[in-house]
Amino acid sequence: MDSKTLQEAALNLPPDERAALAQKLLLSLDEPSEAELEQSWLAEAARRARELDSGEAQAIPAEEVRRKALSLLR
Repeated sequence: MDSKTLQEAALNLPPDERAALAQKLLLSLDEPSEAELEQSWLAEAARRARELDSGEAQAIPAEEVRRKALSLLR
């Protein structure tokens, strides 16, 4: 279906359905791009590394995290 046909179909929807569709379309524009997501993860990794280096945060051994996670799931 081409965009013109899709637009015509959408405009023929009842007002409440058009509003819901418009909201979904607008929200889809607010999603971060792949590059923005990658930049956010890099910034988070750098922040965590600084906290570890400064002693503000302490590393927890993977086995301890695993044990805690398993105990929460039981």
